Amino acid sequence: MTTYKRYLYNPFAIAVGFCVVLVAIFTVLWILVPPPPKVIEMATGFPTGLYYQFGERLKEEVAKDGVDLEVKATGGTIDNLGLLNDPNSGVNFAMVQGGVADVSKYPNLVSIAGMFYEPIWVWYREPGFKSEGGRLQVLSQLKGKRVAIGNEGSGTLALSTALLKISGIKEDEIHGEKLKPDQALAKLSNGELDAVFIVAAAEAPILKKFYEFPGIRLMSFDQADAYTRNLPYLSKVSVPRGLLSIEHDVPRQDIQVIAPTATLVTQDKVSPAMISLMLSASYDILKSYSRLQKPGEFPSGVGMDFPLHVDAEIYLKDGPSFLHRHLPFWTAVWVGRFVKIVIPLLVILIPLFTYIPSAKNFLLRLKLAQVYAELRELERNAFNPDLKEKNFRDLETIEKRVGNIKVSMMDSKELYDLKGHVGDVRARLKHLYP
Repeated sequence: MTTYKRYLYNPFAIAVGFCVVLVAIFTVLWILVPPPPKVIEMATGFPTGLYYQFGERLKEEVAKDGVDLEVKATGGTIDNLGLLNDPNSGVNFAMVQGGVADVSKYPNLVSIAGMFYEPIWVWYREPGFKSEGGRLQVLSQLKGKRVAIGNEGSGTLALSTALLKISGIKEDEIHGEKLKPDQALAKLSNGELDAVFIVAAAEAPILKKFYEFPGIRLMSFDQADAYTRNLPYLSKVSVPRGLLSIEHDVPRQDIQVIAPTATLVTQDKVSPAMISLMLSASYDILKSYSRLQKPGEFPSGVGMDFPLHVDAEIYLKDGPSFLHRHLPFWTAVWVGRFVKIVIPLLVILIPLFTYIPSAKNFLLRLKLAQVYAELRELERNAFNPDLKEKNFRDLETIEKRVGNIKVSMMDSKELYDLKGHVGDVRARLKHLYP
């Protein structure tokens, strides 16, 4: 019998082969289910803005779970989208202002959750609107005025441009300047500007710099409902008198503003564990962002440009998974990863186990069939006197092999039938060669 055949009928060799295949499948699945990264990067905005501040607070929270979050300062939403969409930028997450992105240009991006309202604040100098009684109530009043509309790469620029367009104000009908918030504030306070657009949450540090200057007021959007009906990504938000600063009485009366939602966005290939980590960390942070939103209103799954990731949707609806609810983050990650691998293996192996008895029976029959084939060969050569000694040697070899065959009680009959047939062949050879 050849070496190949010995291995084919050897149960130990079969078991070793099965284990090798099992390990190979496990290894492939382990590679296909990679662990989440321990170092991630998040694009935010200016260091003076809430995006950056929010990123810094997220960094503190996720560090408790052994993840290093690098916060990247940028020019704003447009820059963030470009970085997130660039596979070579290293950016994993980004804060994005609602209503800015052309979603069709970023098919691989998804939302994790809306984090907070980001109102459009229009600050203006009363002397610039003397003919209107010193008040700015509708954007059409900005025609002919000097207005800061946001810096390049910012969501403020994209949104202010959309608002001016829908308000019927052409580009050449205002003196628009693309400035960063600090630059715009300096010019507004010096009388070089009449109004400034800025998009920021009520908690953003940059807003404090505006209400410290006298003669600067906040616009109340009298047409807020009209804007939200025409631009669905906007929400109308009421701002009570003194909300921004009781000390400076800002705003001086109840006003209404329109607000997109600041959204945490990532690539669609993001690890589900990272979604759980970021959402868990954001819940604690957003408890302090309560000036404009209701308790528990954020993180939210509504008002976003990009589709909500399915794992984020489940988290927002049902909370963290069982593993992340009861185990430390990395323990839950590795246990979950193991489970994701074991389940496919069980799907493959359980049906195979049902065929094991049939396979064993088939292998036994192969062994017996091989012996019967050799017995037939002996019988064909039995009448050749020149092969007498060879026939007896071959028969002795067959008897030893048959004697070493191990079978279960259920298969004993087949083995003893074989032994009987081997005995018959020996008796026949003895009869031919007395």
